Amino acid sequence: QVQLVESGGGSVQAGGSLRLSCAASGITVRRYCMGWFRQAPGKERDGVATIDSDGTTRYADSVKGRFTISKDNAKNTLYLQMNSLKATDTAMYYCTAEIGLCAQDFTYWGQGTQVTVSS
Repeated sequence: QVQLVESGGGSVQAGGSLRLSCAASGITVRRYCMGWFRQAPGKERDGVATIDSDGTTRYADSVKGRFTISKDNAKNTLYLQMNSLKATDTAMYYCTAEIGLCAQDFTYWGQGTQVTVSS
């Protein structure tokens, strides 16, 4: 019953912006830790940002100051606003969810949306 569907990926020039969305069903975003991970070809999957059920946000150093994670509880949707994009941001981006406050593991994963940044 749980489904996380990412959208908003695409191709953009370096310095540009994209806004990713994650539409959740089968869970209530308000009650979950939500996060974004990304994986580039040949690279490890890395955490990008999380937002706790209490609203606390955390960011990887590589995106701090450029990306903003947020959620709209009424729409049951998670967002990632990505500004000042760099070629190194190119990756498949995944939406994740875990009940309660953020911990190490995430139970649910979306299918991913591709972000490609060209210089």
